[in-house]
Amino acid sequence: RTVARLVPGRRNAAIPMASSSSPSPATAAARKRALTEQQFSELTPVLSPEVVEALDRGGFRRCTPVQAATIPLLLTHKDVAVDAATGSGKTLAFVVPVVEMLRRLPSPPKPHQVLAIIISPTRELSSQIYNVAQPFFATLKGVSSILLVGGLDIQVELKKVEEEGANILVGTPGKLFDIMERLDTLEYKHLEILILDEADRLLDMGFQKQVTSIISKLPKLRRTGLFSATQTEAVEELAKAGLRNPVRVQVKTEAKDGAQQDLGPSKTPLGLRLEYMICEPAKKSSQLVDFLVQNTGKKIMVYFATCACVDYWSVVLPMLNLLKGSPVIAYHGKMKQGPREKALASFSALSSGILVCTDVAARGLDIPHVDLIVQYDPPQDPNVFVHRAGRTARYDQEGDAIVFLLPTVM
Repeated sequence: RTVARLVPGRRNAAIPMASSSSPSPATAAARKRALTEQQFSELTPVLSPEVVEALDRGGFRRCTPVQAATIPLLLTHKDVAVDAATGSGKTLAFVVPVVEMLRRLPSPPKPHQVLAIIISPTRELSSQIYNVAQPFFATLKGVSSILLVGGLDIQVELKKVEEEGANILVGTPGKLFDIMERLDTLEYKHLEILILDEADRLLDMGFQKQVTSIISKLPKLRRTGLFSATQTEAVEELAKAGLRNPVRVQVKTEAKDGAQQDLGPSKTPLGLRLEYMICEPAKKSSQLVDFLVQNTGKKIMVYFATCACVDYWSVVLPMLNLLKGSPVIAYHGKMKQGPREKALASFSALSSGILVCTDVAARGLDIPHVDLIVQYDPPQDPNVFVHRAGRTARYDQEGDAIVFLLPTVM
């Protein structure tokens, strides 16, 4: 198998970074496998020129496997349950069909007619999807959209939606449920498409009641897309309830010779190298510091188990002389929304630096050019391990991830 291969880590060993001047053979190979030969402009059904132009402006000309498989299915009125690795281009795989379906309507909708709903589990991911979608939403004439996430004044949002309406709703299940319960001015009978992104996480976070309630308000004759990197039994049950004869889309792992191996769906990006390091408990902290020092100049995310750990290391690391040139940014779920957004934006803009974080940063976030993922505290859920590691080596890039493990007595 070419990716997701755990190899023994070496104490204090620095992971080499590929040269930025020219892609390494591994990068070139990952890029070749990450993209198909299928051009967006040559998909069937044919995409509208405005959407193809928006894709071209964003640098998207060739499809990833999940995009090449999913976009035609949704545009030919199929429901889909998509199981593909994190970083494989799932967002465009549903944003493009959503926009194309609405472009094909015979007339512009009324202000309060909801035509599309996109649900994702966190504020950050919903905001990211909304921002990615803006160039495509802009091609829709007479169609309005709104982002509905927690942390904002519900009364202000209620007033805005009631007065102005919205045709596309993007948001978290809690806020969408709240808006839909309180307002009877929005109309859902003309809804064209529902998207559930990171579907397993929607259920893990206890949103099943809200998601089920939202679905119950929608017409059965609609298109539904269910997207996740890790399908679970709960997701399967949700698929049975919300999808009508869905087509299952799975992106398989490729062997080195390009032949398909019978390994099931790929869970991690093609360009990802996974390593581990055995740490004695008393030396674990010093090994983390040594590791970060030896990887200075890279863009690194370090995962801890608790918010308190993140706060501690965000104070300690900047005090170390050997790390004085590396910005250290904290990011966890107990931070207020404003500081969280600022922290994420600051780290995204850096070419090198350290983000110390909890699992609030493990899912779906597309942070540019992350070189290295460090899992200081291994997660209890193997799916979380996959999502953490997937913050690097996204789309057609390569990257490294290492997990710190304590020795075990056999």
